[in-house]
Amino acid sequence: MKHIKLGGLDVSRIGLGAMGMSAAYTGAGADDAESLRTVRRALDLGVTLLDTAETYGPFTNEELLGRAVKGRRDEVVLATKFGRISHLHGGARRLDSSPATIRIAVEGSLRRLGTDHIDLYYQHRVDPDTPIEETVAALAELVAEGKIRHIGLSAAGPATIRRAHAVHPIAALQSEYSLWTRDPEAEVLPLTQELGIGFVPFSPLGHGFLTGAIRSTAQLDDNDWRKNNPRFTGENFRHNLRIADEVQAVAAESGATPAQVALAWLLAKADTIAPIPGTKRVSRVEENSAADGIELTAEQTGKLDTLTRALGSTHEEADMRLIGR
Repeated sequence: MKHIKLGGLDVSRIGLGAMGMSAAYTGAGADDAESLRTVRRALDLGVTLLDTAETYGPFTNEELLGRAVKGRRDEVVLATKFGRISHLHGGARRLDSSPATIRIAVEGSLRRLGTDHIDLYYQHRVDPDTPIEETVAALAELVAEGKIRHIGLSAAGPATIRRAHAVHPIAALQSEYSLWTRDPEAEVLPLTQELGIGFVPFSPLGHGFLTGAIRSTAQLDDNDWRKNNPRFTGENFRHNLRIADEVQAVAAESGATPAQVALAWLLAKADTIAPIPGTKRVSRVEENSAADGIELTAEQTGKLDTLTRALGSTHEEADMRLIGR
């Protein structure tokens, strides 16, 4: 597995997103034994970047990762997130990046992950009630104390990124970026390159859509969040199937799978990008990790760059308002 730098943090250029093992997606929490095997297989394949958050579950995903890396902690870069649970308001699901909540959150994450430090600690979403300077200053104190090693932001807008980076170096920005979500290309990706910040695309496979495996929402459990996602509903879904078919066509040309093509396209965009495809299956982590060796031709990249544009927002309206602040 090739490696890149997220700021000053060395990581495998393909990571593993663990959220779906415990929350949000069809089958979440149904087979922890397979999830544990998946994490350990990822480590065997050279994946070092593991991504979770206290809100996944909540809390159960961090506990799962803690079990998975026990005895192998030195092999991994553990990334987790705070800020979508307010520990000052009884654990309410609300934005809270106040210094007091951060102090409580980090101790909980350290305990659940079974470690004495977090390698990359992200603000999950920008808190409009706490100036970003106060949040980053509190995180800088945790760096000085050795409880976290690097600071990250998630889904933040350009102005917030600049203000945060002025207080303390930001190692990584995590935002949705894929063949069907190109928003970061206009401002955010160039800004991270200007400031020396790594970029971690979440949902690099379009929440599974780009794999071509989802042809009907009947395949999804009723509690799967995609059931209400604008891109997975009604006419938008039927239109967006064209995108999956176009990726499949390039995959057939290249002798790869659609997932591998989608990841290879991202990896070719910059040498500071480390996508974190999520899965809870060993077979999928093997497939995704193999994208590290895929090289697309200029013609194939051109086809992917000009795919049919997706219809529908990437999230429901309430969640969209939290992105790009």
